[in-house]
Amino acid sequence: MQPMIDWNLFSDPAPLVNMASRSFARLGERRVKPFGFSIGQLPVVYLLRHGGAMSQRDLARLAKIEQPSMAQVLSRMERDGRVRRSPDPADGRSQLISLTEAALEKLPATRTALEQGKERALAGFSEDEVRMLVGLLRRLNENLDQMVAREVE
Repeated sequence: MQPMIDWNLFSDPAPLVNMASRSFARLGERRVKPFGFSIGQLPVVYLLRHGGAMSQRDLARLAKIEQPSMAQVLSRMERDGRVRRSPDPADGRSQLISLTEAALEKLPATRTALEQGKERALAGFSEDEVRMLVGLLRRLNENLDQMVAREVE
């Protein structure tokens, strides 16, 4: 077991958010692997969880994943029987991506495993603190989105 880190050494939120994200990813990977998913596939799973379909371009944009990386994720998911492609009736050159029935069937158990991990990660937080944390992280992400958009222009 690694020695505990003295988190009081960090006063800047950026490394703390980064480290929390990495830990969530590492722990999440362990929780979703038994269900045939990887943590890198979860943005796609989340966006398509209600049985809808989206283009690869929209999935990449909403998941904040570059197009080539999204193409790789979707290729692996298709190979593993997690997604299917169908022609886009609105654009003959494009395809729509949706989760397969097999993937949809695994979602409740996958969601439960992730929820249990989240509950452990947020142990000791009050409901108000969780709401505050979510609000702060949303604002942080909105600011980051604006910064990225300005850099593109």
